[in-house]
Amino acid sequence: MSAFPAAEYQSRIAACQAEMQLRGLDALLIFAQESQYYLFGYDGGGYVFFQCTLLTATSATPTLLCRRPDVAQARDTSTIDDIRIWFDAEDANPALQLRDILLEKGLRGAVIGVELETYGLTAGNWENLRQTLAADVTLHDASSLVRTLRLIKSPGEISLIRRAAELADKAIEAAADKAEPGVLDAALAAACLQEILLGGGDVPPAGPLVNSGKRAIYGRGVGGPRMLAEHDQVIVELAASFRRYNCCIERTIVIGPPSAAQHSMFEVVSAAMTQMLAAFKPGQPLGAVDDVHRQVLDAAGFANQRYAACGYSLGATYRPSWMDVPPMIFSGNALTVQPGMVFFPHVMLGDADSGRAVGLGDSVLITAEGAESLSRLPRELIIK
Repeated sequence: MSAFPAAEYQSRIAACQAEMQLRGLDALLIFAQESQYYLFGYDGGGYVFFQCTLLTATSATPTLLCRRPDVAQARDTSTIDDIRIWFDAEDANPALQLRDILLEKGLRGAVIGVELETYGLTAGNWENLRQTLAADVTLHDASSLVRTLRLIKSPGEISLIRRAAELADKAIEAAADKAEPGVLDAALAAACLQEILLGGGDVPPAGPLVNSGKRAIYGRGVGGPRMLAEHDQVIVELAASFRRYNCCIERTIVIGPPSAAQHSMFEVVSAAMTQMLAAFKPGQPLGAVDDVHRQVLDAAGFANQRYAACGYSLGATYRPSWMDVPPMIFSGNALTVQPGMVFFPHVMLGDADSGRAVGLGDSVLITAEGAESLSRLPRELIIK
């Protein structure tokens, strides 16, 4: 069931251990589900409780501590053979079992990295872990270790992302086909999901975001469907997911003749996107993309309507977000753009006074030449 050959996982583990040694870490406590998927192929949902994989800097044999419902899935989807179980109880403390595993592995007094910036480790679990292990090991934040390795995608990963891109395009086309007066905007979201799932994809880790009318100015989804009107606007932003790898797209659908103001807003948004894509240059800082985003929108009088960032990295993620962050694309981000990285740059304008909104975005693969758009759809206003 693994998405990649065993040799690729072995190479990833070796790279992780080399980085651990550079950082002076004897072991790593892996709580991010994305990291467990990347390193071992483990595809599960137990991260919402307490789930941790221990990887030492010298042994290629990891140990997973999880709940009983996750054992079969961990066994069948991952390369992990050593799986330990903690059981639910009023006084359950899996951190105690994790300490026992550390001591069993001879790690008393060791320097151990922990993935803190993840939905897989709540503040409560971290505090319990910190107190339980304080007398036996030294803990350091190592949140960036695996995340950094995951930024540059392998050929196999890129192949999966391209498949997700195909599904994303089809989802947008399905939403556009469904958009007409008298239809609930939720029907557009359903059409997107149906296209993704029937096309062989996964349920995305979030969304799709389908905001209509004045809700189109929102940057997040909102509960409750809305009926589309004779003259209306819909922002559709979604991630299609294939083997957990996400590819995002954003388009604006206008029902009825668009106004001159809508056309004008779209022209500015389109110009910003074109220049942003040209700003993705290998060897240059990622923040340069947002510099262009700000310059174009601010010059057009939209300084108060634009966002303070214009996109983010993509990869394989789990609920609650398709955003594989950090990194975000914001002015001043010094991360060097490199071939093999995948980003979702987008431009979103929402005018709270007029209620008008325009959104546009495509996922891109960084190549030696620049940014390759992963969508085949034209970056145009969709008029129904």
